[in-house]
Amino acid sequence: MQTLVSQATDLEKAEFYKKTYGHVALAILAFIVVETVLINIVPEQYIFAMFQQKFTWLFILGAFWLASTLANKWTLAQSRSTQYMGLGFYVLLEAIIFLPIMYIAVGYTGLDVIYQAAILTLALFVGLSAYAFFSKTDFSFLRSIIVIGGFVALGLIVAGAIFGFNLGLWFSVGMILIASASILYQTSKLKDTYATDQYVGASLQLFSSIMLLFWYILRILMSRRN
Repeated sequence: MQTLVSQATDLEKAEFYKKTYGHVALAILAFIVVETVLINIVPEQYIFAMFQQKFTWLFILGAFWLASTLANKWTLAQSRSTQYMGLGFYVLLEAIIFLPIMYIAVGYTGLDVIYQAAILTLALFVGLSAYAFFSKTDFSFLRSIIVIGGFVALGLIVAGAIFGFNLGLWFSVGMILIASASILYQTSKLKDTYATDQYVGASLQLFSSIMLLFWYILRILMSRRN
């Protein structure tokens, strides 16, 4: 019988949080490795085709949404091997989605902007997580904001891809706010939603929010270099 984190002993809670954030760190490390490999082996013309052809990019986004839903389902399966397959699959998906922006960042602005984005993302994630843990605030109200904001953002992204307009700085700022709200929400619900053996699924949710935050911080920093 599964035990919710909120009903577990202090030792079990500590072990759950240790494993959850340990898996987040491993997912980030795996992302770095996979992204580095992809940048070095995928031909340049295929990378540029991902964002130069608007319908190709829409297809990729649609496939990512469907596949990420499947990956999330796998991470909450009973089988531990299926859980890890889901997390690994999601890391691969993120690496593919990030390929164009990382290629441009490395080729045109250098690694400095990636390091800066990574440091800012880490600092913001740590600060938000600490606030969610120690403030004792119930962030469940953020769920509706995140869902509505996510659908609005998706609509704008699709419209921008079809009609060819740039979403601009304020869109990126808005997405950073949504990602930050998601981190607060996901962190606060760890104890109430997950069982003590579902740390792989919990780590995927946090990892996805971190990557969304990193994407838009990187976009803002890159726009400032142009």
